[in-house]
Formats: sequence, structure tokens, C-alpha cells
Amino acid sequence: MNPVDTVPTDGVHHQQVRKRVSQELEQYPHPDKLKRFMDGAIYVAGIGSPLMTLPQIYKIYSTADASGVSLATWSGFTFFACFWIAYGVVHKEKPIIISYTLWVLLQATIVLGVLLY
Repeated sequence: MNPVDTVPTDGVHHQQVRKRVSQELEQYPHPDKLKRFMDGAIYVAGIGSPLMTLPQIYKIYSTADASGVSLATWSGFTFFACFWIAYGVVHKEKPIIISYTLWVLLQATIVLGVLLY
């Protein structure tokens, strides 16, 4: 019996198993503990890293001062993060979609703050 077949299934899971087997993708959830850990940890990193911009946002809006913050840099970050979202959608990679959507929202908040102040 194929190890993929031993996982409890529902209709959607069955489709994903068939797709993974036919495309020779790795089994999910992966039997390797490290890979299984990384599959979950990427969501923490994907949400945590954009949140690291919150102190910058707080500083801009609490002091109404954006001096020293580069409009070109943050606009560029925001622009290129949109490509990552498109990449995530095309490849159906939920961690990329979630992470870069948060990045765009927070970076756009910084861009707006620079434009306002």
C-alpha cells in the first residue's frame, strides 16, 4: 500500500493526494519530522516578519514625522511584494500569499505615512 493512501481522506484531500502522486510531489503532511515542523513554522515566519515593520509604522504615525524614511525604498518594497503575491497565487503557495499580502498592507501603510508627513 502506498503511504499516501494511509492518511484519512475527504474529497478535497483525495484530489490533492492524486495531484501530488501524479506530479511526483512530496507527501503532505511529510513523514520527516523536520519537514513537517518547517511546514508549520513557515506560517509563523510568514506572519511574524511583516509584523516587524509595526515599530516603524508606530514611529511615523505617533510622531507625525517620516524624516529618514525613504519613500523610494518602501515604495519599491511594496511594488515587488505584489509580484510575490502573484507568484504565490500562480503556484498556489499559501504561505507566500499570506506573508506578502501582510507585507504589502504594512509597507503601503509606511508609504502613506511618508507621503502624509
